[in-house]
Amino acid sequence: METPIRPWLASTAAAVVVSLGLAAGPAGAQQQANTLDLIKQRGNLNCGVNTGLAGFAAPDSQGVWRGLDVDLCRAVAAALFGDATKVRYVPTTAQQRFTALQSGEVDILSRNTTWTLSRDTSLGLDFSGINFYDGQGFMVKRELGLKSAKELDGATVCVQPGTTTELNLTDWFRANNIRFTPVVIERLEEVNAAFFSGRCDALTTDVSGLASVRSTQGANAEQFVILPEVISKEPLGPAVRQGDPRWADLVRWAHFAMVEAEELGLTSANIDQHMQSANPSIQRFVGAAGELGQMLTVDAKWAYNIIKQVGNYGESFARNVTPLGIQRGPNELWTKGGLMYAPPMR
Repeated sequence: METPIRPWLASTAAAVVVSLGLAAGPAGAQQQANTLDLIKQRGNLNCGVNTGLAGFAAPDSQGVWRGLDVDLCRAVAAALFGDATKVRYVPTTAQQRFTALQSGEVDILSRNTTWTLSRDTSLGLDFSGINFYDGQGFMVKRELGLKSAKELDGATVCVQPGTTTELNLTDWFRANNIRFTPVVIERLEEVNAAFFSGRCDALTTDVSGLASVRSTQGANAEQFVILPEVISKEPLGPAVRQGDPRWADLVRWAHFAMVEAEELGLTSANIDQHMQSANPSIQRFVGAAGELGQMLTVDAKWAYNIIKQVGNYGESFARNVTPLGIQRGPNELWTKGGLMYAPPMR
């Protein structure tokens, strides 16, 4: 989760962007505006993902990357190339991720990253949507018998430094007049190991991250409980570099296509049966009518390719996130009481 904007980081980011010619003057604007064409010429999408977070981005036993964030990368590739496999996954840490995108090492950052005002305005990035609504929580050993995070007075809490997680942690304990001792460890794997070894009483990060980490404990997972308090808003979503609206549009609408397909009842298993549908919305979606693909400068069947090869948002969630024990909640469709909502595709 979440590197805050520090003055040195903002100035470093600006220096990186300017030195690459990505945002300074007409030449930089021209280069930045060619992202989509450069990817087409290269023949694959470079996607920045987590180094390993089950349910969101992690290689399986065969080395195949899987997860909700991975599926977003696959969806963009399916829209652009007609082939969801044309993705090179670049693992990035919380400290590396923004530099990887700013420098051009990756074309898109799809890495459980929180959309904040400072990031949106100070790092030369544009967020292209929200593919998971989350919030920060706490996990403890079940044997402690805790029912609330407000019972953590005097506890030690494992947390990564230089993150919004660390800032939220301090703010929440101060607001509730509760004492705590942070156990600050930089590498995610070492933070988790410290918690499971008993070095600290609680572990804090996004609730989805806690569920993901807990799932790695196998038969011992039931020994750990996630407390009910959610202490922050963490809208997680993909980011691209500023200055290239054509590329940002494609990333944005690849996500919206997955959401819209679920609302329309289109799945990877049944979309072929709807190719001749009389429903005008479905006709536009599968490319049988309208010019949506032309507007995005991709094939008319771009949305069809996403759903056929990757699936709709609900399929991706069920495949990747549900096994962690996480319910849809705010990530349910707006028609079912959630926040997932796609603008009209017309």
